[in-house]
Amino acid sequence: MKPTLFRKNLAVLVHVLAWLLVALALFVINPLSWKIDLPTEFWIKQFLILTILIWSFYGNILYVAPKFLFKGNYWQYLFIVLFTGLAFVLILQKYDTWVEFSRLMHEAFRPEQAYVPKPKSYTWDIVFYLQYALSIGISTSIAAVQKWQLEDLVRRQLEEQKKLSELSYLKAQINPHFFFNTLNNIYALINFDVEQAKTALLKLSRMMRYVLYETEKDKTLLSSEISFIKDYISLMQMRVSDKVKFDIRIQEKFEEIPIAPMMILPFIENCFKHGVSGSQESYIKIHLGMEGKRLTLQTENKISEKNQASPETSRKGIGLTNTLRRLSLLYKNKHILTIDDTNPEKLYRVTLSIDLM
Repeated sequence: MKPTLFRKNLAVLVHVLAWLLVALALFVINPLSWKIDLPTEFWIKQFLILTILIWSFYGNILYVAPKFLFKGNYWQYLFIVLFTGLAFVLILQKYDTWVEFSRLMHEAFRPEQAYVPKPKSYTWDIVFYLQYALSIGISTSIAAVQKWQLEDLVRRQLEEQKKLSELSYLKAQINPHFFFNTLNNIYALINFDVEQAKTALLKLSRMMRYVLYETEKDKTLLSSEISFIKDYISLMQMRVSDKVKFDIRIQEKFEEIPIAPMMILPFIENCFKHGVSGSQESYIKIHLGMEGKRLTLQTENKISEKNQASPETSRKGIGLTNTLRRLSLLYKNKHILTIDDTNPEKLYRVTLSIDLM
């Protein structure tokens, strides 16, 4: 049995045993110590109490605490907990009134005495509320521990993923082959267009600075990421022939929203790595923009035959596997990714949207 599966089964077993002990106290230890015949209504009430305690325990762990307490809505959480406890007490009071619980218990304990109604006593209501509060307190503690464990697990996974990705960023994503070819192109430009060569060199310098400093952070500004992407596309366009047709649409201005570095580039890089043919006309489409707080990327390129001798096309780079892993860790339930590579047009289409809120 795998360790994770064993831990899950052990946790379930602990919960079952804990509730069996509670049920033992409610149904066996106290009632049997009285050594009297208790009415059926008593056992129904005990079962109702057990059900309420279980419901409040897991309702707090699974919904109330995560939705309110852990999101900073402390007063709302306190109100819900107190109000729910009062509601449960009222349910038990209504049950007592409906079945005439006081009379039934009097007849069970003192059958020889005539029943005389007495003023309502709230002792057992207070006892039940304390049981409910204890249930909420324990469940809140468990929920807090589970939240801490989950956050610690995600943090360790991100740290591990970051370590595994750093070499990919430097050696594969913006690999030496790219820089060497770009420098050669800049060198060639110097002979007939010095200004364009200066511009290209400036873009290359900005990219190097971004790779060296921004990728060390967990987050970078979206504007910096977009500037890096624009420089990358511009320099890649210098390297390809006129046979490549481009449809590039990148929004001019972006909000200063944090984003994980190098999250978008792998999809754009794939367009140039796998969509450019040396002998046939090629097509690359890159659309990037914002809708509210949602960043949307659309890429499209022809699926061309790979040049096996090319260092760039043969390298996996960061690759979709690594990128998908980062998306699942950093933007879980906040991104939508669709990849279409089985269409009759023989196009590789990617649509990615990320909620950056």
